[in-house]
Amino acid sequence: VQLQASGGGLVQAGDSLRLSCASSGRSLRDYSVGWFRQAPGKEREFVAAIKRAGGATYYADSVKGRFTISKDNAKNTVYVQMNSLSPDDTATYYCAADKSLITSSIRNADAYDYWGKGTLVTVSS
Repeated sequence: VQLQASGGGLVQAGDSLRLSCASSGRSLRDYSVGWFRQAPGKEREFVAAIKRAGGATYYADSVKGRFTISKDNAKNTVYVQMNSLSPDDTATYYCAADKSLITSSIRNADAYDYWGKGTLVTVSS
């Protein structure tokens, strides 16, 4: 599955953005999808994920209550709505997918087989 992340940009603190992760080829219905981010000089970190079966969602504590992940199977796209953005959210955001992800691994970047190129989110203060 080929993934394409989009929707990044430059915003001010308190603003919102919606990132999209589109799949070409295979249906994302068959994959669990996660969002990760990496800020300059920092390690890649888990942001949010949605399970293939049942659609359960998972969030990092740092984004819980501000970010919402969702999947539109008809459009073959996973979204993350990001509200109340702060400069700490500045990073390149990546989406990833895996067909056989188990719940205990959903926050682990190494567990995902497929990755898209990132989209840069910059939040100014």
